[in-house]
Amino acid sequence: MPLSCQRHLFDIPEDIAYLNCSYFGPLSKPVTEAARTALEHRAQPWQISTEDFFEPVEEARRLFARVVGGDAEGVSLVPSVSYGMALAAKNLKLEQGQEIVVLAEQFPSNVYAWRDLAGRNGGRLRTVERPDQGDWTASVLAAIGEQTAIVATPHCHWTDGGLIDLPRVGEQARRVGAALVVDGCQSVGALPFGIDEIQPDFVVTASYKWLLGPYTLGFMWMAPKHRLGMPLEHNWIIRANRREFAALVNYTDEPATGARRFDMGEVSNFTSMPVAIAALEQTLGWGVEEIQAYLRGLTDLIADGAEKIGLRVAPRELRAGHMIGLRLAGRDPQEAAAALARARVHVSVRGDSVRVSPHVYNDEGDVARLLEVFTQTV
Repeated sequence: MPLSCQRHLFDIPEDIAYLNCSYFGPLSKPVTEAARTALEHRAQPWQISTEDFFEPVEEARRLFARVVGGDAEGVSLVPSVSYGMALAAKNLKLEQGQEIVVLAEQFPSNVYAWRDLAGRNGGRLRTVERPDQGDWTASVLAAIGEQTAIVATPHCHWTDGGLIDLPRVGEQARRVGAALVVDGCQSVGALPFGIDEIQPDFVVTASYKWLLGPYTLGFMWMAPKHRLGMPLEHNWIIRANRREFAALVNYTDEPATGARRFDMGEVSNFTSMPVAIAALEQTLGWGVEEIQAYLRGLTDLIADGAEKIGLRVAPRELRAGHMIGLRLAGRDPQEAAAALARARVHVSVRGDSVRVSPHVYNDEGDVARLLEVFTQTV
């Protein structure tokens, strides 16, 4: 069944048009209630049992696996996308002279780890420049060659939602023996992602954007061939004897099973884990395909209205459905964003684009307010 507007589940005043989920996703009322309950539980530590260190983490692992269509054994919990990228870089090979393909103006978390790896191993970054017609996929495919060792790309560009066809990119990467590492921070939870179809080596995302969850928590899925790799940390909770608190004095090098060996320290976080679980359940309850369909309807309305007043947008088939970049000829996008903010319409500027990113709490009325301000100011 198609989704309807879910604004009633969020604490968003009627005079606010929050079209900025790519910046920070709001917590819904049920998720906020889960946060209150978690804080109350944390206030009384005598109620925290041994199982509280593990079972909520396993539930979050299972739920995230469902979001991306993977297996829970392949999921590790990380504090950020940059942490996940550093973990991927530690476990991938790059020989001297080989290349890592990245996108121009890609988010820094998916660049710095690769710059470091290339610098240490005598490799180099091959940067795919922004295509004039907006077809990132064709440009990425053209950049993948015999010297490519790693393709590090988002599912859509964080500045404007420019879409990358990951199944095609993954196929080309496998053809030349390259690894595919996906930054899902601006897509997972709003844009369908299929592990079986894409076959990534690693996919990493944060919780606080399109999963509408807590800050400083993210998820990473990795292919089976990478699950015997090296973690970034050497903490106690990634060891085989982690559930036996009295036995932790008996040090062991035997890791926990699956991708648990890559979990961050203090992964049990008793205040954020229940929030993440509630947010993941909420996303799965709506359905990622249904979320994308609902948001595609809104961004199509934005695109139609924007083009009528002279703004430039990417062709429909070349952009994701949950965000859209609006480009103003001869006008400072920061000035446009400031005018929108004065009208209590909230967006972001990334690069030269006014980035508009709705979620299920938005409706046609929010779109109308956005376009009205642009009409008055452009």
